[in-house]
Amino acid sequence: MPGINGRFDGKRVLADLNALRAIGAYKTGVHKPTFSEPHLRSLDWLAAHLPDADLTATIDGIGNVFGTSAKAGPKLLAGSHLESQNHAGWLDGPLGVIYALEAARVINGDPGVNGAVEVAAWCDEEGHFGSFLGSRSFAGDVTEADIEAARDRSSDRTMRQALRDAGFAGRPRLTAEPGRHIGYLEAHIEQGDTLEASRLKIGVVTSIVGIWQYRITFTGEQNHAGTTRMAVRRDAGLALARFCVAIDDSFAALCGPRTVWTTGRITLDPGAPSIIPGHAEMLFQIRDDNPEVIARLEAHLHRLAEEATAQGRCGVKVERIRTGVPAMMTPAFQDAIEAASAACAGGKSIRMPSCAGHDAQVLATIMPAAMLFVPSIGGVSHHWSENTDDADIVTGAEVFVESCRRLLTQAAAAR
Repeated sequence: MPGINGRFDGKRVLADLNALRAIGAYKTGVHKPTFSEPHLRSLDWLAAHLPDADLTATIDGIGNVFGTSAKAGPKLLAGSHLESQNHAGWLDGPLGVIYALEAARVINGDPGVNGAVEVAAWCDEEGHFGSFLGSRSFAGDVTEADIEAARDRSSDRTMRQALRDAGFAGRPRLTAEPGRHIGYLEAHIEQGDTLEASRLKIGVVTSIVGIWQYRITFTGEQNHAGTTRMAVRRDAGLALARFCVAIDDSFAALCGPRTVWTTGRITLDPGAPSIIPGHAEMLFQIRDDNPEVIARLEAHLHRLAEEATAQGRCGVKVERIRTGVPAMMTPAFQDAIEAASAACAGGKSIRMPSCAGHDAQVLATIMPAAMLFVPSIGGVSHHWSENTDDADIVTGAEVFVESCRRLLTQAAAAR
């Protein structure tokens, strides 16, 4: 393979991934929520293996793992995360960490490459305590007040307590050193079926979507389910159901080619079978990489709410509770991935947006950043059956290492 010395080892990549898979194993996937015992063991596993790549390991005060290099020349930061969603897949996160580790093993010991790959495993990308807390901390976007307020969505344990339990309390939270890194590179399973359906091997990510989230509330009138005539009911639950249908019927004419929207948690108050709900609430999410599309859809949500309220049965209110600015990936980094794919994967690549959030979107706010995808079997992710063919994992690793080498070589030549 052009540009990579004999140290690259696809079998080693698979062995490392399977070693992490065995920690917190659940069926064919894993269960390792942030700061759970399996997650902490995974952090220790990585820290123990970073010296194999001539890196010094540090776990900081928010649970990020860093491998730093003393080698001269430009530095490229690479990585992903090690915790999982509950009862979920074995590759979402660890794939990117092990690719980064393998790139560091190959490149950092190669005197022919001027520069080094440094490795990061970001804590809580999956959002058990918050939104990208690990990578945002590195970017200087997490305050002590944010940590005080963060709670585990499953157990209500505070992040401060979790950090104490893990032995990380009192450690400094490391932040980006200006100018140290030429950029950030992350690999991930696609979490969709575009690559598999197109028989392609590599996705070159062009952008990472923004995520906008809304709380939509419906106010009607609670009353007896047996004695209240249908004609006079003000059923907040029924208003919510009709609103969902109205969204689905009308968004298709206003959205972009890759827009997706999802109704999440629905609650009815009081939610008893013999009581007409007087209050209902739904969480609603829109994802797209074009803010103009989001603005158009958000305005339409408000119009639908006004129309529903005007009908007089129930009041409808739309409240935005999360704004996600799309992140554009650096064109020169995309070019390097595409060139590496031509050299190592027969050019079986496509440029595509990411419709899921990743730490790369946070890193993109402070340095050049890029991502590459490998195929997901059946497009499945966030489920224990998530998988990627071993051959595709190895090919992706080869492309990743070659991408790192090209980026470092280009950076060294530009100095």
